[in-house]
Amino acid sequence: MDRWGEIEGKMLHDPYFACKMSGGGDQPTCRNLVPVAGPVIVGAGPSGLAAAACLRQKGISSVILERSNCIASLWQLKTYDRLHLHLPKQFCELPLMGFPTAYPTYPTKHQFIDYLESYVRNFDIQPRFGETVASAEYDRRLGYWFVTSTGVKGAVTRFATRWLVVATGENAEAVVPEIEGMKDFEGPIRHTSLYKNGEEFRGKRVLVVGCGNSGMEVCLDLCNHNATPSLVVRDAVHVLPREMLGISTFGLSMWLLKWFPMRFVDRFLLLVSRFLLGDTTRFGLHRPALGPLELKNMHGKTPVLDVGTLARIKCGDVKVSPAIKRLERHSVEFVDGKAEQFDAIVLATGYRSNVPSWLKEGKMFSEEDGFPRQPFPNGWKGDCGLYAVGFTKRGILGASMDAKRIAEDIERCQREETECSFF
Repeated sequence: MDRWGEIEGKMLHDPYFACKMSGGGDQPTCRNLVPVAGPVIVGAGPSGLAAAACLRQKGISSVILERSNCIASLWQLKTYDRLHLHLPKQFCELPLMGFPTAYPTYPTKHQFIDYLESYVRNFDIQPRFGETVASAEYDRRLGYWFVTSTGVKGAVTRFATRWLVVATGENAEAVVPEIEGMKDFEGPIRHTSLYKNGEEFRGKRVLVVGCGNSGMEVCLDLCNHNATPSLVVRDAVHVLPREMLGISTFGLSMWLLKWFPMRFVDRFLLLVSRFLLGDTTRFGLHRPALGPLELKNMHGKTPVLDVGTLARIKCGDVKVSPAIKRLERHSVEFVDGKAEQFDAIVLATGYRSNVPSWLKEGKMFSEEDGFPRQPFPNGWKGDCGLYAVGFTKRGILGASMDAKRIAEDIERCQREETECSFF
């Protein structure tokens, strides 16, 4: 009997199973009970699409649940216009299908979205859009994951599957910090997920909070729209040139790591950066004690790859400011006691995982940050058919590696079950 038939048989003959499928007890009865023969994938971003494609290549169907109305909603709905891939395209390809050769080294966000749309068509991936997963829990008695999802019109659907792939990613929810006086500030306060370009800020004084890649690039975009940005830098940060010696800094780093230890490569990167960019400390950008690769490996903090913002900082177009103490109606007071007037604030404060809010499981994922407890490369697999893709802190390259492992593991499980049922 195939998996679908087994689930239907349990629904007919096992009262416990039927109760579980319908929500049971005090939970609302579902109109749609959906047994899934293959895995359920939560999230239709690049990671979820990669997992679905790798499974499809092995003849395994899957169901993708996506809360938005499109694939890659972060890219399509929550990124600024000037965004390009920060790494060369060969490090950002999904499994089994490369970028078009005509694409530039650093594709635009629109080119990347077109690539993902082509990927979906090529592998006939058909996510179920408008499905917000409220909970997912494993029933040890039955050996199934039960995933409860709410559709756009409020219809509740309950899925039963042997395998659950968590692909909601590292950037599921915008992080909006609590700053004293936020309610008093009379100008707009906007997270970068709502920032498109600097046109609406033309001629205005804008404070950008956060000095990662997004914060630095938003400052550059504001300059290009004749705004006057200031950048809040609370912590030490590594700023590296996007390219060194005519090669992408990331690609050069990966090549050097094949031959030399990480600390040696870090010293080399910092030496070349000092030669190409100068001493960033002079401009308020202090470097961490750990090298850029060691810091990324230990704490997941990505170095900034400069695309022109540093030159604007050097010439005074972008001012570097310390941490914020409080906001007032038209001004910001900093921790050094100084205060300045601003017309608007952009929060480049990043995103966080939302896995703890819906996944009822306390072993594989941390309740604190919503990431797998096991670091890369061991965080892709949990117990009882639970998998994670897109939580490596290594971008699409790490997600692609995990997607391949997941497809291979599920294929092995299905093969072993078939062999056992045969004998």
